[in-house]
Amino acid sequence: MVSTMDYCMFCGTRLHEKELEGEGMIPFCDKCNEFRFPVFNTAVSMIVTNESKDRIMLIKQYGRDRFILVAGYVNKGEDAEDAVKREIMEELGLKVKSMSFNHSRYFKPSNTLMLNFTAVVDEGEPKPNNEVDHYEWFSPDEARENIYKGSLAESFLLGYLDGKYNFKTYD
Repeated sequence: MVSTMDYCMFCGTRLHEKELEGEGMIPFCDKCNEFRFPVFNTAVSMIVTNESKDRIMLIKQYGRDRFILVAGYVNKGEDAEDAVKREIMEELGLKVKSMSFNHSRYFKPSNTLMLNFTAVVDEGEPKPNNEVDHYEWFSPDEARENIYKGSLAESFLLGYLDGKYNFKTYD
């Protein structure tokens, strides 16, 4: 049983695992006679802070009544760092002054590798687009209390705040 991909993305033939020297067992398509390495989405999530890092912005989106981190998919050909800047500008109308990478985590429900960053933004007034229903600045302790419980966003935020990442399995 192939655990990462079941069918060839090019011809639709069922894949089976085959030994590839130096790589181990890799999905293989007999029809294409090719190894098929796993394909997944890539996204960024951001802990948006002010310059003094004493405020963290959380948002609500898509009619859901829960606070999450700003996030979005990385476009084809785009660097993750550019996606961070683009998503924050698109969703909040804020310019990123600096950023640092925190941690990554594969999120099975959406087949996405999530890359988490801390993004320090300018002190201007946010101008959210139609993707953001509500935004709010919180102290770190308030952010901890208000983030959507049991979410990947919570795991990233707590890891950032506590310096230790503990992820649950998201099936």
